[in-house]
Amino acid sequence: MAESKTGKRVVIKIGTGVLTRRAGGEIHHAMLARLSQAIADLRAAGNEVVVVSSGAVGAGLSTFGLTQRPIETDMLQACAAAGQARLMHLYETQFSHHGLKVAQLLVTHDDLNDERRSANVLATVNAILPHTTVIPIVNENDSVSVYELKVGDNDVLSSILARLIGADLLVLLTSVRGLMGPDATSEEDIINRVDDIETVLDFARDEKGELSVGGMTSKLRAVKEAVSAGVETVIASGLHPEQIGDIVDGHGIGTRFPVPS
Repeated sequence: MAESKTGKRVVIKIGTGVLTRRAGGEIHHAMLARLSQAIADLRAAGNEVVVVSSGAVGAGLSTFGLTQRPIETDMLQACAAAGQARLMHLYETQFSHHGLKVAQLLVTHDDLNDERRSANVLATVNAILPHTTVIPIVNENDSVSVYELKVGDNDVLSSILARLIGADLLVLLTSVRGLMGPDATSEEDIINRVDDIETVLDFARDEKGELSVGGMTSKLRAVKEAVSAGVETVIASGLHPEQIGDIVDGHGIGTRFPVPS
């Protein structure tokens, strides 16, 4: 597992339910500002940060006068094509307030599963990260690939990417505080630490919203693959981005999946 020179190498996946408002799917500008601040603080503390961002389809709905996620694949791709440009512009604007720039990487699962193409992705990320004022932002290229549109809301993609670049930590930011056990009665009742993911695979509750594809099942699948490859993973609420620094430091509120010793 690769160590960065000055801190941890962290992949942060931001889910659609975090980035968009529930009504209409518009990008939540105030939330994006808070997330950008937290990521900028993490970078300033000497950590290498790669962002995997969902939200392109939601960001593109208004372009076509839509108020909810379409079901037709071609319209989903059209929304992603329009929304990706808008989403990156918003990230660029927010990060500029902190003296940071953004670099976009659009990938497909074939890019990450093919040895030669994944080597190119790794080389690109490794070329960006030494530049401390640039934040790489990765998304599934939904305008040409339908895998994530149908399957995973970038959970699996972020897990593959974290393993590829030798991340120290994968943080899956979602709209809930963490993994809830079968006897949980509220969002407060989360499992803080899971040492054996096989014991919790049946605990998944599907919290996905109208604009999301992946639910907790998708996240646990992503976690299992990441932890098996030596990448510690945390599922936490992206609605409280101020705690991201604490999460990277080993604290914070969420469900932590450490790598078995």
